[in-house]
Amino acid sequence: MDRREWMRRGSALGALSLLSGGSIISSITAEEKAKFNPRDLEYPIQLNFNENPFGPSEKMRQAMVDAFKIGCRYPDTYSQELLDMVSEKEGVPRDHIVITGGSTEGLKITGLTFANNGGEIIAARPTFLAMMMYAKQWGATINWVDLDESLTHDVDEMYRRISSKTKLVFLCNPNNPTSTILPKEKLLDFCKSASKKAIVFSDEAYYDFIEEKDYPSMTTLVKQGENVIVSRTFSKVYGLAGIRIGYLIAKPELANTIRDNVVAYTNVLALKAAAAAMQDDEFYQFSLSKVKACKDIMYSAMDDLDLEYIKSSTNFIFFKTGRDINTFNKQMLAEGVRVGRAFPPYTDWCRISTGTIEEVQYFAEKLKKVLS
Repeated sequence: MDRREWMRRGSALGALSLLSGGSIISSITAEEKAKFNPRDLEYPIQLNFNENPFGPSEKMRQAMVDAFKIGCRYPDTYSQELLDMVSEKEGVPRDHIVITGGSTEGLKITGLTFANNGGEIIAARPTFLAMMMYAKQWGATINWVDLDESLTHDVDEMYRRISSKTKLVFLCNPNNPTSTILPKEKLLDFCKSASKKAIVFSDEAYYDFIEEKDYPSMTTLVKQGENVIVSRTFSKVYGLAGIRIGYLIAKPELANTIRDNVVAYTNVLALKAAAAAMQDDEFYQFSLSKVKACKDIMYSAMDDLDLEYIKSSTNFIFFKTGRDINTFNKQMLAEGVRVGRAFPPYTDWCRISTGTIEEVQYFAEKLKKVLS
């Protein structure tokens, strides 16, 4: 199997049968609309930020409404419920958990805490940039390592780059923007070995979308006392991107150091929404099912156009347009769709987020128009 065929494996032929003569077909009932709160179909359609088009769910919205009565209170007192729930879910004591204003705050303060004033961060290129760009403002240096031929982290090269000046090794797994994951044994071996030399940060914002059975979270290594930090977010599968809440998992020595540098923290509405989200399995499963359905539609459209793409472990797809991304962006925007920005050096590739079924059907129709 060559690389092109490997990237295109598992395509969902026939998924565009949902389309009828180019018209947009509604795919959600009135009951689902009330429960899961899909965003309205508005143009230009925004498929450029990897957001969940659903949520906050009915249960999350009610939790926030109920929390207004404690809006005059500082949030510290009300974090205990969420800490207990995260502790149970992740299988770690509460002192291993740092609640943050979205996982992005966790990434930024970790970079600031451990790599300021000349400390080095080793990171893939391209990847999610929040940690590195913020740390650079505080004097950190970044050692970029290009992805391998499968557009996955080149962890062998990353390991070779670790030196006495390396403070952090950053992994975004699944990776943003490529949607790839490391083979699980290689992931575990690398993180365990690298954490003996530097702190390994595993950004698992998209972990919920991984379909591979028994794929490990690096929380496994946190439990073993390794120098590993894991970030998780309520922004993606839980649909709370605008509410800003996430958390870090690390052994107490690291967690306490990071906790001292938390700046934004969060608020009582976010705390209550996140707690409700963790109990709303119906919404969780609904979100996952819609992401899968949307990816199937997009895979089918890309197959029809004979485009190269990566089978995604996230809520977005990275595919090759064959033309400059800035040109492609303008062409798609003219058709009413916003797609992802440039991710050098892959300037003829595009990251496209899943949306509602209607939004993705519209994207598929316009993709064919622009690239045919």
